[in-house]
Amino acid sequence: MVHAVTSEDDFKAQLEAAGDKLVVVDFHATWCGPCKMIAPFFQELAEEHPDVVFLKVDVDDVEDVAGQYNVSSIPKFVFIKNKNQVNEMLGADKENLKNLVVENK
Repeated sequence: MVHAVTSEDDFKAQLEAAGDKLVVVDFHATWCGPCKMIAPFFQELAEEHPDVVFLKVDVDDVEDVAGQYNVSSIPKFVFIKNKNQVNEMLGADKENLKNLVVENK
């Protein structure tokens, strides 16, 4: 399941609840074409990897969190483990995204 983050407090709570699980954050916007293209694949990854936490952050709605991760272009995927960023990826490259999920688990 992919959780849509609604606020900075929600984001912090999700990271806390994840514990030592990998968290993959999709920074996106409703007006972003590549973001829309990769969204169904992101959902598929969430279903294939129930041991990973998948979050979506709309950069226009949750600007505080986007700012914390220096999001200047989207889509941007950030990989977090134990509340620390371990990797990131820019763009809508499905194969690379899939590989990074597996490598960082």
